[in-house]
Amino acid sequence: MRMSRYFLPVLKETPREAQIVSHRLMLQAGLIKQASAGIYSWLPMGYKVLERLSRIVHEEQARAGHLAMLMPTIQSADLWRESGRYDAYGDEMLRIKDRGGREMLFTPTAEELVTDIFRSHVSSYKDLPLTLYQIQWKFRDETRPRFGVMRGREFLMKDGYNFDLTAEDALHSYNRHLVTYLRTYERMGLQAIPMRADSGPIGGEDTHEFLVLAETGESEVFYDSEITDLTFGDRDIDFDDKAACAAVLAEFTSRYARTDETHDEAVFAEVPEARRRTARGIEVGQIFYFGTKYSDAMGATVQGPDGKPTAVHMGSHGIGVSRLLGAIIEAHHDGKGIIWPEGVTPFHAGIVNLRQGDAETDAACEDLYAQLRKAGLDPLYDDRDERAGAKFGTMDLIGLPWRITVGPRGLKSGVVELTSRRTGESVEVSPADAVARLVAVYDGI
Repeated sequence: MRMSRYFLPVLKETPREAQIVSHRLMLQAGLIKQASAGIYSWLPMGYKVLERLSRIVHEEQARAGHLAMLMPTIQSADLWRESGRYDAYGDEMLRIKDRGGREMLFTPTAEELVTDIFRSHVSSYKDLPLTLYQIQWKFRDETRPRFGVMRGREFLMKDGYNFDLTAEDALHSYNRHLVTYLRTYERMGLQAIPMRADSGPIGGEDTHEFLVLAETGESEVFYDSEITDLTFGDRDIDFDDKAACAAVLAEFTSRYARTDETHDEAVFAEVPEARRRTARGIEVGQIFYFGTKYSDAMGATVQGPDGKPTAVHMGSHGIGVSRLLGAIIEAHHDGKGIIWPEGVTPFHAGIVNLRQGDAETDAACEDLYAQLRKAGLDPLYDDRDERAGAKFGTMDLIGLPWRITVGPRGLKSGVVELTSRRTGESVEVSPADAVARLVAVYDGI
């Protein structure tokens, strides 16, 4: 993409409404624009990152054998009355009526709707296990939306739902989701710690939240510092292997890590004092096992091996896709702006032309741009007639991981400057070598 043809409305001033770094930088870098309280328009670069995050989620869900679908944002209140949650959910639910006077709601979550789909089409245990998921917009009418996309009212969320014949099978689904979430977050450049949490209005006794440690986190968390040394890495897990998935769960949840709702000071005191930590955390996902709560209420049964109707065991599993942008920026920024991890960056590299209009410099930039695209990379070429300082400032603000700077002086020696946004280190290399190095960086990401 050429900057001269791109819509990137960066702001020079600090937005007054921004209370935390991620909100400020998303506004300044032209990723979002507030439409109303807690509701945002996603501008081209912000939407591009949303798509990259969604792609990672889809890939990891497919790896685990989960099936993508799409449910509507507007649901009937009747389904929620069946489950008993319509009146119990509270004021966060946006309740509406259609022109026929029928009571509807803007979905905050979809357990009822997916259970209705299941009971309408699945009748035998032979069709289990089954996990369906979607990435869809949700709405929760927060009393006080704040912190930009971190506590918005409208948000993009991956929500998945498993259906299993037995509690043992459903707990394997729970473990499998924990494994795939660990891989998903690491691909995004995040360390998201699974912590014992409260189930809230969704229900169930088994639930873990995934939290990214950050000073601006909305949750107070308590944990054993050893858990921060754990990484999922490039493990090749067979998701059908119950023992392997259970082993990963045990590894990542055996150390103390809890949110404030489930914190137990007596148990925490058993952790060696040198390893006890209290911090703030940003929730980026949660997994639940709630047994037959919804299947009992809504008659979601299958014919079991004995020929008798059996209520299926269920769980739900969410990732806050739009919230992840804020969490990533909170974890990866400096005084100049955003620092995108390579796995989620909107563009793989930026090209800065130091002397726009100079025939040799223009030609070199055009060739670099073409070679990067030919290699399967997605560069952003700053071809504006702007001073160098303004171009560098924009590149630092939007946070692309790599920058190639092209100027007449370097070209006389046959080199361009390749700079890492994260470390600030620069090397002078030939244009061909710059392309080769970037191809190597992104190979396999």
